[in-house]
Amino acid sequence: MERHQYTVDIHWDKDRRGVMCSPELTVSQTGNGCIEVATPPQFPKGIAGIWSPEHLFTAAVSSCFMTTFLAIAENSKLDFKSFDCKAIGILEQVEGKFLMTEVLLEPQVTIMHERDRDRTSRILERTEMNCLITNSVKSKVSAKSIIRIHEALTERSAQITG
Repeated sequence: MERHQYTVDIHWDKDRRGVMCSPELTVSQTGNGCIEVATPPQFPKGIAGIWSPEHLFTAAVSSCFMTTFLAIAENSKLDFKSFDCKAIGILEQVEGKFLMTEVLLEPQVTIMHERDRDRTSRILERTEMNCLITNSVKSKVSAKSIIRIHEALTERSAQITG
């Protein structure tokens, strides 16, 4: 694979906030490929309700996990109904420096049939091993996967409503 680069530009706005844009991203919810970023509220003069570097770090790990899963699942022809992932980034002070020491992932995959449970588990393990962001950071990344069966959920729902 050839070398790739990704461009991000930051412009300070005021206080402890700025705007982060990428000329490569012209379509987004705001329509301009930009998001507002700020110091998180846990720090002096931090601002609540705005994406922080810590959120973006956690999001990078989680979104890479998802896209890696999607690629492996597609190549494996896995029939699944949904994928969701909760991620928690842990910030700690270690030897006088703030570090993102850990990212806890809770991926949840709903598959169509029970017979695919073991294969889904193997795909999730491969995802964990092959996520390029996870492999690029020194933070500990752990995943506690949940596999649900769509047909079992549908049967339960029918029993409740029937």
